Amino acid sequence: MASIEVIKGDITGLAVDAIVNAANSSLLGGGGVDGAIHRKAGPDLVHECRLLGGAKTGEVKMTKGYRLPARFILHAVGPVWQGGGANEAELLASCYRKALALAVRHEIKSVAFPAISTGIYGYPKGEAADVAVTTVKAHLAPLPQLVIFCCFDEETAALYRARLA
Repeated sequence: MASIEVIKGDITGLAVDAIVNAANSSLLGGGGVDGAIHRKAGPDLVHECRLLGGAKTGEVKMTKGYRLPARFILHAVGPVWQGGGANEAELLASCYRKALALAVRHEIKSVAFPAISTGIYGYPKGEAADVAVTTVKAHLAPLPQLVIFCCFDEETAALYRARLA
């Protein structure tokens, strides 16, 4: 049975099999978590991402981790919040489901998720935590053995902890 943890920290420093990147559709880097991951992973990441041809909202694509302690990066394109009536919850859940499916397919034993779509994409943190925790709990298989919700601040971490309690 997998264990689920919540931590406050920098996802780029985690020594796990895979980290999830809250990516934009180009997969070529941006602000927030996406920019931090690209900066720390180095220029080879951008080169590999160019070969992937982008991704649609709700999709996840995988690359090597390059200079990161994580072996792989799962690039998840979350939805931009538009008030809740534009299928945002389903698109966000798709990011978590597809990342977990890739983890199983590639025998990834540990994966860390950021709070996808809660930064510049404006998804309300509490609602995003509901989707994340519910989806991960419903789609855990024997792998990954460890799922980490890595939150940038204590307020967000508290929201995830409350939903896991």
